Amino acid sequence: MTTFKRFGDAPPLERVTPVTGGAWRVPTETPVAFVYNKRNYAVMLATPADMEDFAVGFSLTERVVDKLDDIASVDIHQSARGIELHLSIAPEKLERLDIRQQRRNLVGRAGCGVCGLENAETFFETLPKVADAPVEIAREALERALEDLRAHQPLNEATRTVHGAAWAMRDGAILTVREDVGRHNALDKLIGALAREGADLTAGFVLMSSRCSYEIIEKCARVGVQAVASVSGPTSFAIAKAREANVSLYCRDGKTFVRAAP
Repeated sequence: MTTFKRFGDAPPLERVTPVTGGAWRVPTETPVAFVYNKRNYAVMLATPADMEDFAVGFSLTERVVDKLDDIASVDIHQSARGIELHLSIAPEKLERLDIRQQRRNLVGRAGCGVCGLENAETFFETLPKVADAPVEIAREALERALEDLRAHQPLNEATRTVHGAAWAMRDGAILTVREDVGRHNALDKLIGALAREGADLTAGFVLMSSRCSYEIIEKCARVGVQAVASVSGPTSFAIAKAREANVSLYCRDGKTFVRAAP
């Protein structure tokens, strides 16, 4: 069973920051470092919220671990300069990580495309098929989820500038939403939350408040999500990856959702 603990004398970082001279507020962005078994791995710029979910989701989508139980503990160290997530994983998982990553550091930015990757062949690793045949999500369900998304985004309501990743059932009912300045971070937080809840990732679909890039498809395929919807158009590589993994991809064409892949 994974244990979560928080450390540090610094006051909790606020998710929103007031702008001097006005009522406008902006999302807080702070460095978040991932440290596995005392070894630095990655530094991301993220919104300081739902760090437990972020630690789990990022570890899963980066294939550091295969399941939640591979993480023995997560210690969250917070300071005025940022957050460090210290994760304890099994030695064999760390050894696998070292072999695959060749002990390199991966530095990411919110909303980035290819964050510190050294080898372009990484893009072309074959994704696992999430289903024998693509699943069908009714347009009414997609529209229902989109209509309800705003009500589940309190941080975006305050700032109007953050991304949201939602988990909805096949009928469009939203169950879980996570927010962040980066769309990839928001999705990692969502996947972490679903893993901690023990959710059935074949029972619904992911709705993104952003365009769909290949990273969104890759992260979803790695954990078995069968359908993804986004509020704007996909990239060509996202479509190719969705076809490869049999992930049903739906995107808005300005008026309604259309199926982009497979």
